[in-house]
Amino acid sequence: MADAPPPSSSGQEPPRGIDSSVAHSARIWNYWLGGKDNYTIDREIGDQFSAIFPDIADIARSSRGFLARAVRYLAGEAGIRQFLDIGTGLPSVDNTHEVAQRVAPESHIVYVDNDPLVLAHARALLVSTPEGATEYIDSDLRDPDRILQAARATLDFSRPVALMLMNILGHVTEIDEARAIVKRLLDALPSGSYLVVADGTNVIKGPEFEEAIAIWNREGSTPYILRAPEEIALFFDGLELIEPGVVSCPRWRPHPVVLGSDREVDEFCGVARKP
Repeated sequence: MADAPPPSSSGQEPPRGIDSSVAHSARIWNYWLGGKDNYTIDREIGDQFSAIFPDIADIARSSRGFLARAVRYLAGEAGIRQFLDIGTGLPSVDNTHEVAQRVAPESHIVYVDNDPLVLAHARALLVSTPEGATEYIDSDLRDPDRILQAARATLDFSRPVALMLMNILGHVTEIDEARAIVKRLLDALPSGSYLVVADGTNVIKGPEFEEAIAIWNREGSTPYILRAPEEIALFFDGLELIEPGVVSCPRWRPHPVVLGSDREVDEFCGVARKP
């Protein structure tokens, strides 16, 4: 008799259709954030990665903090009421809909991912306020037309939309392809929409991060590439960058913090408005 698949760290067996013998980026990220929705292989790769590059836990937390501040800015000062969040990952604290709907309960959010485990948890946990809407699309970033078609069931594309691309464009390893995908998505959105991007870089502790990424690419299911901040800035060509521009995640409009806790990490981000 074949061995049973390993349970998650919460003790639950994998849902049907999930290969728990192959590491997945969403589950490894969940592990780094202290979550329990991951399997033995995810923890093994996560531990190998963090042994080489201990800063990854800080990057994970900094990325989540940036997401919360960016969404709060968009739903508040910018007045955005619609969000298209592609590459959602497993639900954690301060998910896009939670932050947006705390500011504006009527906000509509569409999440996109292609991991069955993310889908199962999203359907159970990503619950909207009565005034707003939260939906989930099972699709891949490389199929922007399918994403746009499905998102139109929840979002009104005659009104501004915030396009969220958090830690996903690095999975499109050719920069020209990644830029083409971003352009296709933005072309479908009206003036006054916003683009939010965050991804890994190689300028703070490049050699260590590159070595850890090599393990990720060898063992994981989806390759990832680190990009220079100047390359991340290319995604915002033709848009109006919001101050402070493209910066390390802790430096994007930080809350008042204890001195030294906003040190730069190898993840850069930006928010920009479509004119």
